[in-house]
Amino acid sequence: MRGTIAGLPTPRPIGELLPGVYLEDRLIQSFTAGLDDVMAPVMNVLDSLAAYIDPWLAPADFLAWLAAWVGLELDETWPIERRRSVVAKAVEIFQYLGTAAGLKLYVEVFCNGVVDVAETGGVAVSQVPGAPLPGQPEPRMTVRVTVADPSTVDVQALDRLVASAKPAHVIHRVEVAQG
Repeated sequence: MRGTIAGLPTPRPIGELLPGVYLEDRLIQSFTAGLDDVMAPVMNVLDSLAAYIDPWLAPADFLAWLAAWVGLELDETWPIERRRSVVAKAVEIFQYLGTAAGLKLYVEVFCNGVVDVAETGGVAVSQVPGAPLPGQPEPRMTVRVTVADPSTVDVQALDRLVASAKPAHVIHRVEVAQG
């Protein structure tokens, strides 16, 4: 845990930064040494800031906050590697959000399985003027997920994920199968 780490030295002691007249003053040096103890964890975090922003290196307790930066809500019951993978792929997921490819990628990361998205999208035409159009009038999609153990997939959470990531006007159905 970050924060108070006993004996953590600071790479830049405050006492050494003072004018020369204070370098030999024991009271001032003791006071600044106390400030060094308080500031050492802050300096440690700032020195390793790049590791905090990288989802593969960020501390586990920082990962949920990092996910919130990119608009994701992580399920704390997922293994840490899956949570890291979701955050790492967030930009790619959101780049294609609202498309079948984006939904497929999002569900693949969520379920760690093989995903097939079948949709009715496209254009319907008729060769006869005024004739009814082929197909169904409402756009629909079916998201099929194939995993080794279907009991590991929370179908309700998956359904909520699909509902939040698909276009709002599209009716969807979720299927989970063993593969």
